[in-house]
Amino acid sequence: MLRVQGSNGVKHKAVFLDRDGTILRPILVLTKPTQVRPYAVAARAIKLLNQLGYLVVVVTNQPIIEKGFIDERGVKKLHAVLQKKLAKGGALVRAFYVCPHRYPSTCRCRKPNIGLVRRAQKEFKIDLKKSFFVGDSTRDVQTGKNAGIKTILVRTGEGGKDTRFYKAKADYVARDILGAVKLIEKLSG
Repeated sequence: MLRVQGSNGVKHKAVFLDRDGTILRPILVLTKPTQVRPYAVAARAIKLLNQLGYLVVVVTNQPIIEKGFIDERGVKKLHAVLQKKLAKGGALVRAFYVCPHRYPSTCRCRKPNIGLVRRAQKEFKIDLKKSFFVGDSTRDVQTGKNAGIKTILVRTGEGGKDTRFYKAKADYVARDILGAVKLIEKLSG
């Protein structure tokens, strides 16, 4: 995980992003660097968030770790590949927070629980009231709601069609991650 501490009591605004279906094209079991395929607009969107002064943090459930398909070191390698691809477009994700547990789990880190959000909030001194949670599933929306963060559902990946698990309604809906970021820009201006 990349870590950068907040500066002397200053609270930062952040955008929490889901990974699969939001930044990356969804793959059932992502274990190889060659499978890391960001959406065409992902780097542009994240670069715009960087320019708007938002810390960009990825929060992702990766039960494939507990299932034994990949280990935590392997996931870190995938995130390094993703970071490199995004950097080619001038974009930077400040940190990746990963829950390795599968459903059902009583851990505090598996979305829609907010353990990972709280960890990022503490490490980066994030002001959740000035922040957003962007994801493609109702689980992501519920995570944002549980943390008291404004939520944006993107229509890529699950596109919010996973309502059998959570009935959470997003504050906003966008076509894709770039649409979400343009909405954030408008709401922040």
